[in-house]
Amino acid sequence: MRLPAEFLRLPLAHRALHKRSDRRPENSPAAIRAAVGAGYGIEIDVQCSRDGQAMVFHDEWLERLTEVTGFVRDLDAADLMQIKLRDSDDGIPTLPQVLQMVAGRVPLLIEIKDQTDRMAETDGRLEAAVAAALAGYAGPVAVMSFNPHAVAHMARLAPAVPRGLTTSAYVASDWEPLAAERCDELREIADYDRVGACFISHEAADLARPRVAALKAAGVAILCWTIRSAAEEAKARAVADNVTFEGYLAAFPA
Repeated sequence: MRLPAEFLRLPLAHRALHKRSDRRPENSPAAIRAAVGAGYGIEIDVQCSRDGQAMVFHDEWLERLTEVTGFVRDLDAADLMQIKLRDSDDGIPTLPQVLQMVAGRVPLLIEIKDQTDRMAETDGRLEAAVAAALAGYAGPVAVMSFNPHAVAHMARLAPAVPRGLTTSAYVASDWEPLAAERCDELREIADYDRVGACFISHEAADLARPRVAALKAAGVAILCWTIRSAAEEAKARAVADNVTFEGYLAAFPA
């Protein structure tokens, strides 16, 4: 399994092409439509609703991005869809809605958010919802997660969908309440072969890590997150095959 070539050619708009001052908050339908219109690839996040639907939303809690308090997992999809995003007329979209909007026109990278706060084994509900939504989707798509257990579920549920690991330097103080010992395990990207990954998306500031170099030498596709300027992009591209960007307009490679 290989990551489709489009994921290495088109810069990936982080949480879609968002700009709150233009009423395009992150992961919103407006931001997704803007990314498609500009010809960028798209990176989105999914969380699980109470009734087991994949909602396109980054946080596990609602208050940063909406006027509502509480957790995504405590509400059904129909209720979440009615909650307006801050600085937007859009509600929280479902993954099937986003797939219909993108319709295969640009590559779509789906990050499955950790549901455990420990990068531990999951109940598989969110992964099952993602797999069901992707059944029959014809466009370039891939999935990834910081949680290797989520990626292993996707290997079982949707083996034909390219999958990867979202990876990091895992500085323990940045990852609380994740245990320092778990950070040490994840930092080494030891699960890459076990989950049948074909790429990583690594923290841009940590691209010099020897493990990243070893994976690149072995032919692994290297994406990175999150690039916020042309200067950062130029530096990252010395290692990474492509960038996930926000806050500026990434250049299209010649």
